[in-house]
Amino acid sequence: MGTQIDLIVGLGNPGAEYATTRHNAGFWFVDLLASEHGGNFSRDRKLQGESAEIKIAGHRIRLLKPTTYMNLSGQSVSAAISYYKIPSENVLVAYDELDLPVGRAQLRFDGSGAGHNGVGSIIEHVGTKFWRLRFGVGHPRDEERAASGRRDVIDHVLKRASTADEAAIRDKLRDAADALPVMLEHGAERAKNKLHMRKPAATPAADPQETE
Repeated sequence: MGTQIDLIVGLGNPGAEYATTRHNAGFWFVDLLASEHGGNFSRDRKLQGESAEIKIAGHRIRLLKPTTYMNLSGQSVSAAISYYKIPSENVLVAYDELDLPVGRAQLRFDGSGAGHNGVGSIIEHVGTKFWRLRFGVGHPRDEERAASGRRDVIDHVLKRASTADEAAIRDKLRDAADALPVMLEHGAERAKNKLHMRKPAATPAADPQETE
């Protein structure tokens, strides 16, 4: 049995200066869904965000990008839930996660905001009963520390990732997009199995000279 999802929210900050930062991974995800499924975002003042509508595996889904800035995301999500009359249990929120390595993602239901201000704002407005799709962006403690000292967490999420890390994050967005139809048709557990499975490391090509 499938898991009902009526609204997918991507978290991020509006404006060109934030568009490529790690903190906007949620925006990247809903932009990917809109691009692949014929959705067009438009400004929606009553929702305090940009919204679009798509169909995945025959299911109508609304997409939302709050334009309140991250810390006030709950205002936009609450407005959408009220306007569309959607139970919070049918909402999926996609966002960046410091405590997951780059190239990993996690799907889960309920729980705390774990220090993420956007998720914390949503919890303040609608409670904890919604789905979360967390995309790993790594933690500054995972990186080599410069001689001048430790990098700040805020500095980390509000800067662009390295080319390799951004490619890995976007690759996982692709995996999550592929897992959505599975979630809708066969349920969250099946989708988790697909999404959480680690890809095998690429096998180096054999040296032609060694095979002669």
